[in-house]
Amino acid sequence: MTGKTVAVNSFTGAANGSTAQDALWRIATWWHAVLRFLRELYGGLPIWAQPLFYVALVLIIVSLISLIVLLVKAQRRYAHARRLARSGSDPAENESDYLWIFMIPALNEEVTIADAVGRLEKVELTHFQILVINDGSDDDTPKILRQLQDTSPHLTVLTREKPHAREGKSEALNAAWRYTHDVILSDGPYAGWDPAKTIVTIVDADGRLSPEAGQIAQHFDDPAVGGVQAQVRIYNRKSPLTLAQDIEFGVFGSVFQLGRTNWGTANMGGNGQFNRLSALDSVAIENDEGLLGPWKSGRLTEDQDIGLRMILAGWHGEQAVNVDVNQQGLNSLRALLRQRTRWSQGTWQVLDLTCACLRNKKVRVTARLDQLWYLLTPIIQAWLGMVLVLSICFLIFKVVDPTWSWILFVISYLFAAMPSVLGVFFARRGRGVIGFIINILFAHLYLAYSWIIYPVVYRALFRQIIGAKSWAKTARESLEEESLEEKEPGGELGEPGIADGAEVGVQEDSRKVKG
Repeated sequence: MTGKTVAVNSFTGAANGSTAQDALWRIATWWHAVLRFLRELYGGLPIWAQPLFYVALVLIIVSLISLIVLLVKAQRRYAHARRLARSGSDPAENESDYLWIFMIPALNEEVTIADAVGRLEKVELTHFQILVINDGSDDDTPKILRQLQDTSPHLTVLTREKPHAREGKSEALNAAWRYTHDVILSDGPYAGWDPAKTIVTIVDADGRLSPEAGQIAQHFDDPAVGGVQAQVRIYNRKSPLTLAQDIEFGVFGSVFQLGRTNWGTANMGGNGQFNRLSALDSVAIENDEGLLGPWKSGRLTEDQDIGLRMILAGWHGEQAVNVDVNQQGLNSLRALLRQRTRWSQGTWQVLDLTCACLRNKKVRVTARLDQLWYLLTPIIQAWLGMVLVLSICFLIFKVVDPTWSWILFVISYLFAAMPSVLGVFFARRGRGVIGFIINILFAHLYLAYSWIIYPVVYRALFRQIIGAKSWAKTARESLEEESLEEKEPGGELGEPGIADGAEVGVQEDSRKVKG
């Protein structure tokens, strides 16, 4: 009996060993096939070009993995928000604990400034002030602000004059920050108000903030949160170009920003950013004139810079789900390319924060790696664009003559379109069969739009290399009658809406601030 048992055990051990060897053999065979495929993938290219294409392949694969991770994390955050909504709790319950200070930088904003101020007056808050920084306007902006003085008890106009005017958005906001400390929190009804309970909100002169903005209070009830970004939308989304911009902002906020909220690394945008005053105070630095302010002078994307530096200081950044800010999209492709060149140059500028973000032990390692990938965006875009141009040149001049097949076509299509499709379907959910078709169309509109504006990354790099820092202000388009009656910001991505209008006014409280 014992002999039989030993024989059976020996046989079982031999079988298990054979199975393990077979598994290892299959893995080795598969790995060999993969290496052979990769070796032959770009085998027909010139030797000097092959490393460029292999690096591009790695960048694409890592980008897709990063996107999927952020989609999963964004879904968790979205589900969390839905659970809170179903619980019946009021996200704006504690808004009266905070003082809300809206800052609107205004340089020649005669077209939209009255609309922006009027809508802020309708925001449902207990304690708030509106600071419009007239940054040396030479159009009718000063006149309009003077005419709106009778019906807006919350408005203060800070007038900056030369040589301090027109030094950039950063310096205009820094002047408002100094005014907040020197006047609002030092004198009058809000004297002595705690900076940790003071929320500074940046709204562009074309911004239309949700009346329910007080719901942001639920984020700041967590004392670790330093900044919260509202969802940015485009209110004049009636042309393919403005619709594509709306999709762009929607996908960025719903996927990338919301996904990073789980790590506390969501960044701030130029419009609709809510910052705890004590968080801004913690990153304040001196400019060349020795004046203190949290926004760094010379940054073309001062919003991205301030968000990153607050995270480096230990504060959390989050993306709001239920609060949005609508802004005016650009119908001119030329104006759009000029605007995005400025934004792209700003992303080249903040590369100097890369090492600091990698060393930042206040966030998780995975979050640091994600921030690294985020900061490397202009380099990744430039590299992939270069490889695309090389591919087209090789095909045109018959350096390579690939054998096309349906499989190759499908793989190429998936690599190109999948990020846009996934992003749009996540941002626009629950739409049925018709919605599915619309989402596919929107995803391809977004894809085409992304390639149209792609060259700005190279133009921005050139400007950064030569040290160009000048920028042209984006002109506003006239407000149409229907846009003044558009419904309050909200709704689903890419869906035009109709909102309540308002007659607006401002109380006389005009002060001149130099620096």
